[in-house]
Formats: sequence, C-alpha cells, structure tokens
Amino acid sequence: MDFAFSEREKSFRKEVEDFITRELPPDWTEKNIHWPGGYGTLTQFEELSPEVERFTRRLAEKGWLTISWPKEYGGAGLSHIEQAIFHERMSYHRAPGGDVATLIGGPTIMLFGSEGMKKEWLPRIARGETRFWLAYSEPNTGSDLASMQTRAVEDGDDLIIDGQKIWGTAAHVAHYAWMAVRTDTTAAPHKGISLIIVDNRSPGITIRPLVNICGLHSFNEVFFDNVRVPKRNIVGDMNKGWYYLMLALDFERLVSPIGGFRRTFEEILTYVRETRHSRHVVSRWPLIRNTLASIAIQIEVAYTFFWQAAWMLDRGLVPNIEASVLKLVTTELSQKLANTAMQVMGHRGQLTGASKWSALRGRVCSGYLDCISALVGAGTSEIQRNIIAIRGLGLPAK
Repeated sequence: MDFAFSEREKSFRKEVEDFITRELPPDWTEKNIHWPGGYGTLTQFEELSPEVERFTRRLAEKGWLTISWPKEYGGAGLSHIEQAIFHERMSYHRAPGGDVATLIGGPTIMLFGSEGMKKEWLPRIARGETRFWLAYSEPNTGSDLASMQTRAVEDGDDLIIDGQKIWGTAAHVAHYAWMAVRTDTTAAPHKGISLIIVDNRSPGITIRPLVNICGLHSFNEVFFDNVRVPKRNIVGDMNKGWYYLMLALDFERLVSPIGGFRRTFEEILTYVRETRHSRHVVSRWPLIRNTLASIAIQIEVAYTFFWQAAWMLDRGLVPNIEASVLKLVTTELSQKLANTAMQVMGHRGQLTGASKWSALRGRVCSGYLDCISALVGAGTSEIQRNIIAIRGLGLPAK
C-alpha cells in the first residue's frame, strides 16, 4: 500500500481546502464545539442554519456531497481516496457536510436498491434535497439490533409501522427515517428484518427531543403509531434487511472525523506551549510531553487505517474488518484525547463556553462529556472487538 498522494490528489486537496476557507464563516472552526467522534455535539448552531444550508448547496453543486458516486446518480465520479481527502479536510475544519443519506443510505441503495429506487432517491440525495436519520436503536435494543420490536405489517401496497425508536440523531431536522423494522415475527431474529425509508411527515409519527449531557438537542425519541409507508420504499428485498444493515453499519464506521482529531490535538499543543504554571510553560513538563507524544502516535496510526480503507475500496475490496478497526481506534482515541485535554487544562477544561476562562471555548468540557457517545454509536467497542476477533482472526464466537 502506497498512501502518497498523486499530483491530481494533491491538487484536489488544495481545491477542497480553498473552498472551505472561502465558503465558511471565518470563525466557524473556532466556534464549533463538535468533539471528534462524538454524537452529542453534532447538531448545533441553529442561528447559523442559513450558512449551513448555503454551504451544503454549494457542495451539492460541485458534486462533493457524493464524491465517489457515479455521475449518472449525481456524484462526481471521483475515487474513494479523493472522497477520503475531502472528508479529512472537512472534519479538520469542522465543516458541515455529509449526513446519513449521503454517507450510509445512498451507498446502500446503490448496492441493493431496485433501479426504480435508485432513480427516485439517489439524485435527490446527491443534490442535498433529502436528509435521513438513523432509526435503528430502540429503548431495549442497542447492541443487539436483532431483538428490535418495532413492527411493520403488510396492508395491500403499504406497510403499517408501530413501535418506538430512540437516540435518533438529528431526527428533528431530517426529512426521512432510514429505518430497520421487523416484518416477519415468525422467522429467526436475523431473518425477519427489513430496511425501509419513512417520511417524517407521515401521520402517526411523533418526535420528542432528548437533551443530551452536553445540554444540546441532538438526540430524539420517535414514536410510530399506525404509520403507513408504501412498499416501494423497502430497500432491496423484504426480510433481508439484516444483511443490508450490517453493510450499512460498515459504511457508518468508515465515516471517521479523522481531521478533527488532528485539529483538536493542534489546539491542545498551542495551549500547552502558551500557558504558564509555576513560571514555566506547560509544554516543558515531562509527563505532559510524554502523554501528548503518545496521542500524536495514535493519531498517525488512525490516519493509516483511514487511508487503508479508502485504498481498499478503490481496488474493489470490502473493508469489513478494517471498518471495525478504524471505528474502534478512532472512537477510543476520542476518549483518550478528551481525558488528556482535561488533565492538561485542569479547572479551565471543566468550564463551558459561557465562561471567558474556558479552554478552547468550552470544547474540552463538552468533549469530555460527549466522547462517551463515540464508544457506543455504530456499535460499542466490545462489539468491534468481537467482529475483529471472529471475522478477522478466526477465533470462535463462543
């Protein structure tokens, strides 16, 4: 594997960098408190929503919401390495961009959807006109998704859905649910699930906010009471949704805010170089120097896994195990980075952005709270280790 960029890739990286710098408000990156890997600080800046919408439209115009998609579906037709370069630069600047529709739903539809579904949904997603939210988890169903109880029964050309989903990130600002439901209660748990797209405006849907530990409304609980959905919205074949879901989870695990780790680490480095305690700059303390050196090494390791996954996709390989490795490494890095920042900044790290004494505009405080969500979303660290052990190392399941 040679991860050195070609001249074309270097040129594209500069184009993306210039675009972000030109199109985003000048203070966007500093004001944005999103912690890399966290789910609780993803949805914010409602007062800047016009800027977000404009920025998203500009991305869609360039085909950058769906960089590696074929041009016939509205994509830019570029490589997965170029898509990875785009995501790395976007996350470095904490820029708003792709969502569930572009990063998870669209790629799954391309693989398993009918031609009619592809023509109906993919161009709309590529134009940024359609936003999805993930409707997987339920109050008693998290890591064991096969135990989901939300059901859909057939009624002519429709399905009627009843049940509840929880932890629906950005469900309140999305248009559709990318939803897993049980469509056969007599089959084995893994064989009676279907994937379906559900319009948020459908009668019978109630979305209630869940304010998270960071004090932000990013999550939701969503209730479905006799919600009617056309069968044409089923992705692929009915009752085969579990297999599609597993691949969709791989897509989610490959979406790494890798650049955000580097940006946040650089901000911590600036802090320790400029802050004095006991008449000495903090960066001179051996314990802090060693801790930050360890974090720097781990970031470089994470980057290697990130580029490896894109390299594999460009060669038609399926990075199934690699997706779990990348997810495990980066989300645990999210917690290590937050713990390190809190230790380095002490009392200042505990202050929110409302205080003028807070570190990094309160990002350390919110990140310390939010990094726990990184270890849970898209499959816990324990689940990832099981996947690596069983699929990657060939160890027995029990």
